[in-house]
Amino acid sequence: MNQPQSAQTRSPEVLMAEIRDTSPPEGCMALWFFGQESVVAKGRHTVIYVDPFFSDYLEQLHGLKRTYPSLLRPEDVVYADLCLITHEHDDHLDIKTLPAIAARCPQVRFVAPACCRPILEEQCGIHPERIIDALTGQWMELEGREGERVRIQPVPAAHESLETTGSEREHRFVGYLVEMNGVILYHAGDTVVYPELPEFLRRERIDVGMLPINGRDYFRNSRDIIGNMNIREAAELAAVTGLETVIPLHYDVFANNSEKPGYFLQELYERTPGQKCHVMARGERFVYVSPRTFF
Repeated sequence: MNQPQSAQTRSPEVLMAEIRDTSPPEGCMALWFFGQESVVAKGRHTVIYVDPFFSDYLEQLHGLKRTYPSLLRPEDVVYADLCLITHEHDDHLDIKTLPAIAARCPQVRFVAPACCRPILEEQCGIHPERIIDALTGQWMELEGREGERVRIQPVPAAHESLETTGSEREHRFVGYLVEMNGVILYHAGDTVVYPELPEFLRRERIDVGMLPINGRDYFRNSRDIIGNMNIREAAELAAVTGLETVIPLHYDVFANNSEKPGYFLQELYERTPGQKCHVMARGERFVYVSPRTFF
C-alpha cells in the first residue's frame, strides 16, 4: 500500500500545483507554512506570500545553515499575486527569492515598509510601480486574481521596539491583517507585545492569528539576534485578543534562534484550554473554516 507523501518528500512542482489548484469556498482560507515566517495564504483565487524565504543567502553571507532544506527554491514560485514583506531582515526580505518571484510572476505586487523600497528597487530589481508602501493605520483595497476583493492593513510591529522611518505611518517593522474570502488573517511579523497591540487586535475580530514565539534574551541580543514575544506572551495575546485560532511561527529554521512549539501548546493547554491552536507541519496545507461561515 502506498503511503501518502509528506511535504518534505513532495517535489516543488507538486507543492505549486497544490497552491494553484486549491480553491477554498466562501468563509475559508488555505494556508501553507514554509518555515520561519514564510507563509502562503489563498482565498478563492488570490495567492499571497508573506516573507518568502527560500534561498540559502544567509548561509552564503553569514554561514547560518538551515536546520532543514527549504521546500522551495526561489525559481520554483510560479503562482503568486501579492507578496507582503514585514521588514528588511534577510530572513524576511530575501534578496535572492524576491527577484525570482518578480520574474516568474509578472503580475505580482509587493507590499513592504517604505524603508524597504530602496532594497526592493536597487538590490532586487523590482520596478517601482510594482511596490506598494505598507503604511499603517488604515485598510487598503486591492483587486486580487479574477477580481477577488482583498483588504490589507499593515499593523505596527515592535521588533523589539516600535520604530518609524519617516511619517508616523511609516513603521520599520509591520505585521499584516489580510481579509479575503470572508476570513481575517493576522500575520504578526516579528514583534513583541506593546501596549496598544492587544486592544487593536481585539477590535478586529481576527479569525487566524499567526504569532512568533522565539522570544528574546540577553545572550541572543548580545549576538545581535533581535527577539520577539515568547511562548507565554504569545499565548496570553491570543487569549486576550480573542483570536479564534492561533498558529505559532518563527521557531524552526535556525538552531540559534529557535523554540519548541510543543511548549507553546502546553502553555495554551494549562492557561487557556479553550483556545484553538494549530501547529503547521512543513509545507502543510491547512484550510481554515471561519465559524461565521455557518451563521
